[in-house]
Amino acid sequence: MTKPIVAFMYDFDRTLCTKDMQEYSFIPELGVDAASFWQEVANLAETENMERIISYMYYMIKSATAQGLPIRRQDFVEMGRDVELFPGVESWFSRMNALGERLGLQIEHYIISSGLTEIIEGTPIHGEFKKIYACEFHYDQNGAADWPALTVNYTNKTQFLFRINKGVLPMTEDEPLNEFVEDRNRRIPFRNMIYIGDGMTDVPCMKLVKINGGQSIAVYTERQRVSSLLTNRRVDFIAPADYRPGSRIDEICTTILEKMALVNKLVDLNHQQRDSESVQADSLY
Repeated sequence: MTKPIVAFMYDFDRTLCTKDMQEYSFIPELGVDAASFWQEVANLAETENMERIISYMYYMIKSATAQGLPIRRQDFVEMGRDVELFPGVESWFSRMNALGERLGLQIEHYIISSGLTEIIEGTPIHGEFKKIYACEFHYDQNGAADWPALTVNYTNKTQFLFRINKGVLPMTEDEPLNEFVEDRNRRIPFRNMIYIGDGMTDVPCMKLVKINGGQSIAVYTERQRVSSLLTNRRVDFIAPADYRPGSRIDEICTTILEKMALVNKLVDLNHQQRDSESVQADSLY
């Protein structure tokens, strides 16, 4: 029998790493502080009526070009080496995979982030993910970033939940994504999804997963930033951004996986009985 698949889906900035990924290398190389950089991005979005994510990608190109800094793909990947991950993150994936194996589940990990794919690829955990959905640049004939190739903002993040749900992962495949598929035939049902994010920008994904039977978790370094998400029932749980064995999120996700293993057994039994009854009913006519 095929193992049920469980999808862990993560934001990246302030969820798996300690701050926005541009703040480790890119912004310091510009010679400005992070607050000033993000304020300029906000001003640009306001004055030019630009979508916030597009404005930050545009401003990265503009500011780097003005400073004469290299902005090739490999340069961004190299910046990923400086990203600081929260405690326990590097061993988290293998631990969850091993737990899933013991419970008869197949565990997959996905990123859904407004950060940059290229920087994520430079981190030591990039190989843990089945798919990374994050912003990407287009590169010109000289290999320099010149235009956004993919933007992931706070609301269009939800489309990636449906791609994962149906197993339609390539961004170029739109028609299969919109085709009707019975819930029982979808590759990863929403009940088998766990979304982990850090705040308000993750709310659309958190809420969508939660109301469809999955589990949503908000991680924090400052509890007050996420407490309202729990009290307003936008997430199921909150936990410190500490992924080490025995941590709160480790305990929560262990319990969730145990529950999912049992629920999937019950769902399989229900489907078997329904299919059996349908066959018997058909034989009467």
